[in-house]
Amino acid sequence: MGKYSSIGKAVSCLALSLLLGSPARAQAGPPAGLQGRFLKKTVLVGEPLDYELRYEHEPGLEVVFPDSLARFAPFEYTGKTYFPTRTRQGRSLDRTIYHLRTFRLDSVQSLALPVAVLRGPDTLSVAPPPSQVRLRRTAASAPATADLPPLRQNLTLVPVEPVFNYPYWLAGAAVVLLLLGGGAALFRRRLTRRYQAYKLSKNHRYFLAQFARHVERFDLSRSATNVERAVVLWKNYLAGLENSELSSFTTREIVAYFENDIDVRNALSATDKVIYGNLQTEDAKEVDRAFQRLRGFAERRYTSLVG
Repeated sequence: MGKYSSIGKAVSCLALSLLLGSPARAQAGPPAGLQGRFLKKTVLVGEPLDYELRYEHEPGLEVVFPDSLARFAPFEYTGKTYFPTRTRQGRSLDRTIYHLRTFRLDSVQSLALPVAVLRGPDTLSVAPPPSQVRLRRTAASAPATADLPPLRQNLTLVPVEPVFNYPYWLAGAAVVLLLLGGGAALFRRRLTRRYQAYKLSKNHRYFLAQFARHVERFDLSRSATNVERAVVLWKNYLAGLENSELSSFTTREIVAYFENDIDVRNALSATDKVIYGNLQTEDAKEVDRAFQRLRGFAERRYTSLVG
């Protein structure tokens, strides 16, 4: 073919000529060099099938092969493989293999793809002789006279295993979470106060039990070490209760912090005398009264905070 013989340009020319028409279009018998054939004799339903279209012609002839818009019935088009024009000894050969498949149940199916020959303003459509392929069946055909088996009616219910309903359970869990979140947001302050009151009550009970144990040990041993441990426990408890650094304060700073409370002043004065001085027999009763003052003051501070 000439300079317009490439398959890509030929496809465009064919589409335009088929869609828009041409001044003169003729149908002619198949020329001697035009052949179309299936590359195998039989095919299964849905199996790939190749159809080869080839045209041997004069080099100056412009030929257009069909593209994917052509009519391939009763087959379906799936692709193609084209080969460049080859010219030898004054003859040109155009060749394309079309990849097809069929889902029809006809025993014998045929195809003849037409080729367009461009001659100036005219288009000549020529087609090769039809090529046939036989459908290969995989199931035996029932005799035409054979009776169909009788249908049997069965209305017995078959038990079905229950399936876990994930959407409903997820929706229920989401609703429960929303209710819990809303309740927590609505009653958060009240719940926080109750939790803080529970913690204060628990710490207060623990302080009273430990303080009573130090007092009991002092009664048995009359040791200044037990007095010091009781005072340290009292400072640490009030530091947590007041949320302050009270445990690191001196006696004078503690008295000033509690606005010169008489029980705090007298109790710490008596315990300091025992801790930093020599414990005398007459000081034991004063230490017992100091323990009572420290415990009573701690209970008053706890009551004022809890309300």
